[in-house]
This record gives sequence, structure tokens and C-alpha cells, in this order.
Amino acid sequence: MSWNEPGGDKKDPWSGRNEKDNPPDLDEVIRSLQDKLGGIFGGGKRGDSSPSGPSMQSIGFLAAGALALWGLSGLYTVDEGTRGIVTRFGAYVATTQPGLNWHIPSPIEQVQVINVEQQRFIEVGYRSGGGQAMGSVPKEAMMLTKDENIVDVRLAVQYQVKDAKDYAFNVLDPASTLKQVTESVQRGVIGRSDMDFVLTEGRSEIVAAIKTEIQSVMDAYKTGILITSVNLQDAQPPEQVQGSFEDAIKAREDKQRLINEAEAYSNDVVPKARGAASRIVQESEAYKERVIAQANGDVSRFSQLLTEYKKAPAVTKQRMYIEAMEQVLGKSNNVLVDVKSGGSIMYLPLEKLVTKGADDVAPAPTPVHEQVTAPAPQVKESRNDIRASSRERDVRGR
Repeated sequence: MSWNEPGGDKKDPWSGRNEKDNPPDLDEVIRSLQDKLGGIFGGGKRGDSSPSGPSMQSIGFLAAGALALWGLSGLYTVDEGTRGIVTRFGAYVATTQPGLNWHIPSPIEQVQVINVEQQRFIEVGYRSGGGQAMGSVPKEAMMLTKDENIVDVRLAVQYQVKDAKDYAFNVLDPASTLKQVTESVQRGVIGRSDMDFVLTEGRSEIVAAIKTEIQSVMDAYKTGILITSVNLQDAQPPEQVQGSFEDAIKAREDKQRLINEAEAYSNDVVPKARGAASRIVQESEAYKERVIAQANGDVSRFSQLLTEYKKAPAVTKQRMYIEAMEQVLGKSNNVLVDVKSGGSIMYLPLEKLVTKGADDVAPAPTPVHEQVTAPAPQVKESRNDIRASSRERDVRGR
């Protein structure tokens, strides 16, 4: 038979409570709890005529327990690469190193943990947008150069905390302060430079100058910030003049190309001209030396001839005459024929001999006396010439 069927046992098999029993009275439960608490603090039960105050020993135990829990709440851990700044009622007390530390629990002392190795960065002139394409911020990016041109400069500054105390107390908002200082220093450095210098070869110098000045200002403010790097993301003219600027760059490149070509041509022509000039100078020097040497030789020869003339005037005079005639006749086309040895008249084609002698290469001149004593050339007479000569003798005989 089931427990809840008629005639069966009315007790609940799980709780053991009779189904007919009523639920406990709420007032009774409250009175029972009050009696238990009164016993803990030393008070009598309800209805006692002589109640007593709470036990001092119990109060002491509770106070000690609460004090111990409050003291344990002051334990804290500082991770590696961070520093703990302990303040007592808002005033600086100490800087704690990594590890397990303890401070007087709140509200007396509080701890602010600052990461001193984290690389933080700020963006001036642009916003990266979480890895998306960079968007220019004209209010921050547009800057005036020394030559009164406008450039769009975008800068990124990385920094970290080098002094946790100064970082926490000396400046209200270190990141905002660093951004304002960076923008001010950047405008000052760009304002001292020309536009071409900013856009071309001066980037490294500008970045170094900006980094040095930012660090100097932040140290003067005692912000506890160390500038690790300054990166010039982009430097270009405003978008409104991009086309004209590109044309100017192309013209500058063409100018440089023409200059290089002119220098190459100069390097080719100038050495040749210098070589030719040096050759002419050397030839002039050689001609000078030759003329001087020849003049000295003529003077020496004349001096020697004078000495010989003084010794034998007639012989020297005859010798000089023969040498002069040798020089004169050596350049003329003369034919000498010895007619004493032969009695017959010979026909000689003198014009052909003269022409042939002029066409041939003139041999070295021979002395005059050799020309005089030289035998006459032997010419073979042809039959016609012999016949003509015989007829001529006959006519003469008649």
C-alpha cells in the first residue's frame, strides 16, 4: 500500500514528516535564532528575569578576527616589469619592487601598479584606426616650413615609464602632455627647415632633433617618461598641390640628369683637350730645344770655319765655293755631257731625262767635282740615228 493511499501511513518516506503536520511557525523560528545569538554574547534566554550583558571575551575574539582579516587584505603582488606606488591618504610613501608586498590596508594606504616596461605610443597628425588605413588629421599634420610652404607631417612616438613616482604624481595626464609637447616641438623643428630638406634628405636629422627636444622638455616637466623612438611615418605636400609638386620633382630629376650628362661629357672632353694642350706644349719645347741646338751648332761650325780660314784662306775659300755650288746645283735638273771624248753628235731626249729625273725620288746629292768627272752616259744609237748622222756628215763634206 502506498504511503499516501487511504488507510496507509501518512508519513513522508523521504523527510519522515507526517503529511498532516502543519509547517513551522515563522515567529517561532525567529525567537529560536534570537535565543542562540543571546547565548553567544552571554545574554539570558527570553523570559529570564535577570539578563546579563555580552561577554568581553567574545567581543575580543570577534575584534581580533576582524583585525586579522583587515590586515591580510593589505597583501599584494607586484608582477615583473611593474612597480607599486604606495600612497597614505593620497600622499606618496614608497615604490615597491616586483614580488609579494604588504601595505596598510585601505582606507589608510592604497597601491597603484604601473607597468614600466610596456611600450606605449602616441600618433600625431594621423590615426591608424586599429590596423586600418591611416587617416590624416589636418589640424595636427599641417605645418609651415622655413620657406613658407605647407607640408603634411605624420609622426609616431614610442615611449615607456622610467620613473613610476614622477609618472604617477607630477603630471595629471602624461600621454596628453606628451602629445602636446610632441606637436609643439615638431612644429618648431619643421619651421626651422626648408620644404625640400624635410621631404628629401633631412628626414633622419629632423627625427633626431625632435626626439632630443621632446626628451628635454619631458625631463624638465619631470614626467618620468623615456622616449624610445620617433618615427616619421610620412611627409608630403598637401593633397591640393600634389600634382604640381610631382611636376616639380620631375623637373628637378630632369635637371639632375642633364647635369650628370654634362659632367660626363666634360669628363670626356676636358682630358682630351688637356692632353692635346700638353702635347702642343711639349712639341713647342722640343722645337725650341731643336732650334737652340741648331743655332748653337751653326755658331760652333762658323767658329771652327773661321779658325780654319785664318790658317789657310785660299783653301778654305775654294772649299766654301765648292760646297755652295754643291748645294745650289744639287737642287737643279742639270745634265752634264762629256763631249771631248766623242766626235759624233748624239741626239739625247733631254726633256724626257729631266722629266724622269723629276718624277723619281731624288737621291742624295753628290759633290760637284764628282759630277764634273763622271763619265757621260752611254746611249745606244739606233739604225735611224746612225743613218741620220751619216747623211749629215755627207752634207757637210759637200
